[in-house]
Amino acid sequence: MSLRDVIRDVEDRRKTLTVFNPQDGDAFVDDLRSYFERQNVVVRTEETDSGRPSDFAVLTRGDDVLTSTSADALAEAMQSTPSGEDGLGVDTSACTDVSNHLNEATFTAYDIDRMVTASREIEDRAWRVGEGRLHAGFQYVSVFDGQSEVYGNLAERPIDVHVYATPDEDPPSLTGIDVHTESADEIERSWFVVFDGGGQDEQKCALLAEERDVRAFYGFWTYEPATVDRIAGHLERRYVERLA
Repeated sequence: MSLRDVIRDVEDRRKTLTVFNPQDGDAFVDDLRSYFERQNVVVRTEETDSGRPSDFAVLTRGDDVLTSTSADALAEAMQSTPSGEDGLGVDTSACTDVSNHLNEATFTAYDIDRMVTASREIEDRAWRVGEGRLHAGFQYVSVFDGQSEVYGNLAERPIDVHVYATPDEDPPSLTGIDVHTESADEIERSWFVVFDGGGQDEQKCALLAEERDVRAFYGFWTYEPATVDRIAGHLERRYVERLA
């Protein structure tokens, strides 16, 4: 198993939202695509010979139908369903049937600014919880060097902080932080921040992305405990326990 395997597995879970016979034409469908672009969903339309059902949407994954709803309900969700408290995903306390099925992961292309923002949101959650284990991959030691103050502050709390980077310079010496310098392809190509929730499943979250073009990342964030555990478990088995 590798970090790339996790990304591919999430990518394979991509869902399709089919809108049958939309009455408002392309404008509504464009709004749906914009709304769901970060939720691992392909939005498409289908016209039937009878014109029925109209303004009706079905969410599927492969051959499995997950749920269905009206276009009116989707429009209301786009207006009223807020982001999660960290800006990652949607707030499950206000979910429609469709958004309930989209909470597990987001999959998209990231620019650097968005990657930094998502990383900060997970780091802030770890700070607020104040305990647990945080894994962070910076690709290179020189990149981590610019973030060492942030992680030094996190390590002042009872948080077990593990940092991973390819050695391109000597790592900084920081109290309370385990720096794993690894000449491994997945460390050099991956950007990740993984928080184990400090013993609370509802606080688990992770960002994992792979650099597929120069400084262009493709990956996901997730609140799904099983996916967070899978990423953390891989890092611990391959890099942490090996040196214990």
